[in-house]
Amino acid sequence: MQDRCSAPAIAAALAIDAVSHHYGSRCALKDVSLEVAPGSFTALLGLNGAGKSTLVSLVTRLFGVQRGHIRIFGHDTGREPGEALRRLGVVFQPRTLDLDLSVSQNLLYHAALHGIGRREARLRAGDVLAQVALSDRGMSKVRDLSGGQMRRLEIARALLHRPQLLLLDEPTVGLDVRSRADMLGHIRALVREHGISVLYTTHLFDEIADGDQIVVLHQGCVLAQGRLGDILAQSGARDLHAAFMRLTAEAVP
Repeated sequence: MQDRCSAPAIAAALAIDAVSHHYGSRCALKDVSLEVAPGSFTALLGLNGAGKSTLVSLVTRLFGVQRGHIRIFGHDTGREPGEALRRLGVVFQPRTLDLDLSVSQNLLYHAALHGIGRREARLRAGDVLAQVALSDRGMSKVRDLSGGQMRRLEIARALLHRPQLLLLDEPTVGLDVRSRADMLGHIRALVREHGISVLYTTHLFDEIADGDQIVVLHQGCVLAQGRLGDILAQSGARDLHAAFMRLTAEAVP
């Protein structure tokens, strides 16, 4: 009999269980399983073509799940899409801002799509702009922002409906080294200071920090997952680049 005094299990922010996906006869994902713990930063590391964007499309329901299950804080994206997706904020790889609107107008338009009233939307817009250090750019046209500022605005937009999980698909593509570091700093601050859970896809080794959870995805398969020390121990390598090269070489048929 279950101990009545035991604490209930805390649902993972994101649980991907034995997910496979095919494009016709081509297998893009094969039995992929991973978890993102609440209030954590998890990096999904893989080369272009590894299956990262396919996985993002499945989590966001752009594609239907062919096999397996995806749950966001315990809510199955197939059976409870509304409950699952309202807990999710997304920054896709292609930019989707309206360059001719101001920063605030972009946020208010997005809030309206979520059914957030205008007064509440203005309050929330101020909060999220402060979180990404753009409070002074509310009236600026988006086209006048730098690439890094545009990405931070997209993060602010993704936070408007107050999701518990933030999914970012290669958000630093096209940014310079300083802008990449700046953006990562803001994302890690969201985890540290606001308890946001993050799944961050990347192919860049220098975007990984020692405390991150790492999932190595290659040719649609998870090769390793854990903290950096776990990955190094599993592969017998001295650094992440060497570990990745060793793991992917061993995976070649």
